[in-house]
Amino acid sequence: MYELGALRAIDEAVDGLDLTRLDGYVGVSSGAFLAAGLANGIGTAEMCRIFITGDSSDIRFRPETFMRPALFEYLRRASRLPALALDWWRGFLPGTGESYAYGTGWSDLLARFGGMVPTGLFDNAEVERFLRDAFSRRGRSNDFRTLERPLFVVAVDLDSGEAVRFGEAGWDDVPISRAIQASAALPGLYPPVEVRGRHFVDGALRRTMHASVLLERDVDLLIGVNPLVPFDASAGDASAGSAQPRRLADGGLPAVLSQTFRTLLQSRMQVGLAGYARQFPHIDQLVFEPNARDGELFFANAFSFSARRRICELAWRNTIDDLTARRQLLEPLLVQHGLSLREAVVDDPGRSLMSGLEDPPPRETDTTARLRRALDDADRIVGGTGGG
Repeated sequence: MYELGALRAIDEAVDGLDLTRLDGYVGVSSGAFLAAGLANGIGTAEMCRIFITGDSSDIRFRPETFMRPALFEYLRRASRLPALALDWWRGFLPGTGESYAYGTGWSDLLARFGGMVPTGLFDNAEVERFLRDAFSRRGRSNDFRTLERPLFVVAVDLDSGEAVRFGEAGWDDVPISRAIQASAALPGLYPPVEVRGRHFVDGALRRTMHASVLLERDVDLLIGVNPLVPFDASAGDASAGSAQPRRLADGGLPAVLSQTFRTLLQSRMQVGLAGYARQFPHIDQLVFEPNARDGELFFANAFSFSARRRICELAWRNTIDDLTARRQLLEPLLVQHGLSLREAVVDDPGRSLMSGLEDPPPRETDTTARLRRALDDADRIVGGTGGG
């Protein structure tokens, strides 16, 4: 939701930029949802209608799709209990050659029965079905090979730690929906996704952005969104509210784990971007991140879909403020790429995420949607705006 708000702000504030017609896309973890949507011609306004306002005439999003318990995973693990229990009890029988000392009892239990713990709480098969449906109609594609522009979705092989780029040669026959399911399989939240006999998990476990996928293709401008930064609680936050702890340790294990995860991801990304700047000095990098002192964002309930509009609004405002703060540095850079800031957007303090959302277009059939996309493509070609 944060990435969507940030992308919407960039879309509105930067004149001459069409996020659905860039030279290439790479998506990691939840970012793969948005990258694939943009590559399929779904603009940020329509994404807001799908995920925020719920008045899209095209795709119907139901939050419960992403939060259904992984019952099959629970049952599959539980079915192993009788065999494991029998094997364990055999250790007590005379003449088995095994001993069960008191000091090693708990470690033995964990070793024997740890495999019964489910690998994920929620069923990501429903996520794949949702995406497959969205990308299989109205002129969109669930096939990497038929997209007009290259899309790469990164996941990590659980058994080897290898990062795999779905969309590259050799992996481009995997459906986009399946690749996203794998890339967003955050361990503990969703079970690993099996593709070609290999189990894949969240792509962010190896790298945060995987920007090199595009930099190696010699683009001229890299636009990235990193939604996770460590919270700076040292200076306090006037907007944080009394319900938030003054020190992160007071927030218990969830706050500590969240801060640890965010710190690791951001530090790794910063090291990577610094290396890219040296390796690709001719490519400009424009990366957007949240305000590190935004306590409301840090303490937002990640499992609450009712908060998604507020998170998206915070992202929109943070990104607009970022553009404003870096205006003197950004304007010359944007001019080099034929872009500019829209003053009507960045200089309007009363504007919000919802201000830029027009009324939803009239309901279309699959045929009329395909025709509209073809006409839009023809208009861009005639107008000389076919490139990204």
